[in-house]
This record gives sequence, C-alpha cells and structure tokens, in this order.
Amino acid sequence: MIVQSHVKETLSKMGLRCGGDFCDALAKECENLVKKAASRCKENKRQTVYGCDC
Repeated sequence: MIVQSHVKETLSKMGLRCGGDFCDALAKECENLVKKAASRCKENKRQTVYGCDC
C-alpha cells in the first residue's frame, strides 16, 4: 500500500535512513487505517470513505 522509494526519499530529505523492517511496519499500519476507515464508513451506511473516517 505504500511506495517504498517515496518513504525512503522523504526520510532522506530529513537526514534519516530507512531500516529494513520500517516499510513493512508502515504498510501494515496503513492497511489497518484503511480497514478502520472502511468499517466506520459502513457503520454510517455510506459507500464513500472520507478523511473523517480515519
């Protein structure tokens, strides 16, 4: 769900490096956030996920 090269580039601009497991952990967090937002959307009987669902 994430683009590793973009993550690494962002960290590089901050003067940081990306550990081997960071992108995997970030992708998992992203997936969990999407699932949470989708669940909230369904609870509100909508089919469109909005920023407020996060």
